[in-house]
Amino acid sequence: MLKLYNSLGKKLEPFHPDSKKAVTMFTCGPSVYQRAHIGNFRTFLFEDLLVRYLEFSGYTVARGMNFTDIEDKAITEAERQSTTVQRITEKNIKIFLNEMKLLGMKTPDYLPKASEYIHDIVNLIQLLVKKKYAYWHHGNVYFDPLRFRGFGKLYGLDMSQWPVKKRRFHKDTYPGIHWNLGDFILWHGYKKGDRYFWDTPIGRGRPSWNIQDPGIVSSYFNETLSLYCGGIDNLFRHHDYTLAILESVRPYPMAKFWLHCHHLFVNGQKMSKSKGNILYTDMLRKLGYTITEIRFFLIYGYYRERIDYSEEHMKSAVEKLRRFKAAVRKIEKIAKGNTATEERIHSSLKKDFQKHMNNDLHVQHAFDAVNKTISGLQPGELISAEASGVMKGLREIDEVLKVIF
Repeated sequence: MLKLYNSLGKKLEPFHPDSKKAVTMFTCGPSVYQRAHIGNFRTFLFEDLLVRYLEFSGYTVARGMNFTDIEDKAITEAERQSTTVQRITEKNIKIFLNEMKLLGMKTPDYLPKASEYIHDIVNLIQLLVKKKYAYWHHGNVYFDPLRFRGFGKLYGLDMSQWPVKKRRFHKDTYPGIHWNLGDFILWHGYKKGDRYFWDTPIGRGRPSWNIQDPGIVSSYFNETLSLYCGGIDNLFRHHDYTLAILESVRPYPMAKFWLHCHHLFVNGQKMSKSKGNILYTDMLRKLGYTITEIRFFLIYGYYRERIDYSEEHMKSAVEKLRRFKAAVRKIEKIAKGNTATEERIHSSLKKDFQKHMNNDLHVQHAFDAVNKTISGLQPGELISAEASGVMKGLREIDEVLKVIF
């Protein structure tokens, strides 16, 4: 049985979607004011593995992932480059989709851009204002967390620390891993000189970052989601905001399971422009690593633990994969052309893999278990049917990992 660590409740739980075999899933997509780096792709690859493993386990998955293509940061970046938000975001979306394909990631069923869902977002804001969870102030709309019972339950926020004095936070996002204890913005009302706005039933303006995901989710899914996923940073502010907004207008939970992938650091430090240590996939390819080896490095670990990129760590992981694939090629030669398979060894490989993947998607342990079995085989002693059984098991496993063949 698959067990996943649910951020909502902070514990490992057996995974049971509402529908026995149909999974609904939404994942936070990239903010496309900049290009996605390998740390971003670590999270997206974890989500890809989750989808693939659910399908491996017999589920069908309907998944949405959004592009944040209008926000404060995108506007600031456009001004810095003396260009338009659309030019920047369209370019970065194109690069992202290409890198998704290169990295062997499944394309989500829905890939909406926030700028295309203004109507749905405005409808949601109107409903929140009507229900008095949100209010107008100086041309903007804000959400009052104190109106939502259980606010902060995803993170585990201590609401006794909430300030008595009313405070409002006007930006889409704020730097750092901390909480903004106050009301957060849903709608940026038009101000003279603004270049980016929409004419809507609530007036001119644009949606804030935190209202975009709920507005998009509500247009695709009208039931409790099986899964909602994102990076660990989203546990501060963003996902509790998303949850509170949607559960304020729906009589049922937003999602049964909330999963969060931890950071990728570079030589022990978080990636940032100021440190000059941001890495992209093409930079690693120029160092001689294949796209499959990059995928392997980014998935080879446990998603709830931080991983650290360094030349030493990268070379170690890649060498492990290369040795494994060399052993597989020897077995493949013995199996070639044989349609009969020895089911015992095929079943044993899959069970070893599933044992660890069912334990909260522990990819490193799962791969190491399979690697141990393959390394222990003596190709010279394998008969063709046994080798064929090994290959059958590895091909099924690689529908999840996408690094073996």
